[in-house]
Amino acid sequence: MKLVIGITGSTGVIYGIRMLETLKKLNIETHLILSEWGEKCISMETDHTPEYVKSLATNISDEKNMASSVSSGTHRIDGMIVAPCSMKTLAAIANGYDDTLVARAAGVTIKESRKLILMVRETPLSAIHLENMLKLSRLGIVILPPVTEFYTNPKSIDDIVNHGVGKCLDQFDIEHNLYPRWGTL
Repeated sequence: MKLVIGITGSTGVIYGIRMLETLKKLNIETHLILSEWGEKCISMETDHTPEYVKSLATNISDEKNMASSVSSGTHRIDGMIVAPCSMKTLAAIANGYDDTLVARAAGVTIKESRKLILMVRETPLSAIHLENMLKLSRLGIVILPPVTEFYTNPKSIDDIVNHGVGKCLDQFDIEHNLYPRWGTL
């Protein structure tokens, strides 16, 4: 399996980082696109460095490199996850405005009928945000905000982050043990 992982400039970069950490442990090939503000959020929100995050990916492309392999439908991937997905990135994807490599790769993922998951991060949501999400959902894009669940009785932020990441991996039928399944508690 090959997945493109986009990390954009919204709070919650730990979701993208944990996604990369988990996929690396599972030996799943990843192609990272880290936006400028995604990179800045790493140092603002975590103890990690951008170099550490980049070391987790199999391949990396600069967000300004519109000639990257993932900007073409002929580059074979199984899907893409944007974690977190800023409202700016959501709007770009929803309107086909491919001004960054994350938006372009997402547009290619859509046009090639591959699975795209957007871990949108914002609250409260405006009507514009909701309309953009609805527009994409009608196209089959999975809108997966990392909503905290409590039925597993999370004990830490790691438990909460793992649940969100696990929900994304479930969309690709990737086996994991990031959270207990309903009925196993």
